[in-house]
Amino acid sequence: MKDKLSKNAQRVQDALNEHGFEFKVQELPDSTRSAQDAAKAIGCSVPQIAKSIIFRSSQSKNPVLAIVSGSNRADVKKIASHLDEAIEIANADYVKEHTGFPIGGVSPIGHKSSIQTFIDEDLLEFNEIWAAAGTPHAVFKLESKTLPALTNGIVIDLKE
Repeated sequence: MKDKLSKNAQRVQDALNEHGFEFKVQELPDSTRSAQDAAKAIGCSVPQIAKSIIFRSSQSKNPVLAIVSGSNRADVKKIASHLDEAIEIANADYVKEHTGFPIGGVSPIGHKSSIQTFIDEDLLEFNEIWAAAGTPHAVFKLESKTLPALTNGIVIDLKE
């Protein structure tokens, strides 16, 4: 772990600090771009990885964040039913524009603006989970029960 965090990882650390959490961002030598890569680099199980996936609402074009257990796939129809609007997966430029983070490093917090957030209920089965922290090499460990308050997210069944 490096002493000085990269710009994006520091932004996530600052957001954690602002929310009053003592979780620490770590930058790892190995990639954490996918849930499998992250679990291997960290030494945890794949379901303990909190994947942050950005969607775009079809009509309003607003970003929507789904935080999904690493072993699950997000069901866009379930998310859309909570929004009363269809959603589509966002491309890399849209993700970067709205979050400030690259795909593979999207954090559940520290975005450029507020994003409607849905949390996979399966993540709350674990005491500890891991999330991306702004780059494909940065992560932070957190208590799953803190995720809704940290993100202002709604916990739902969102897996396919």
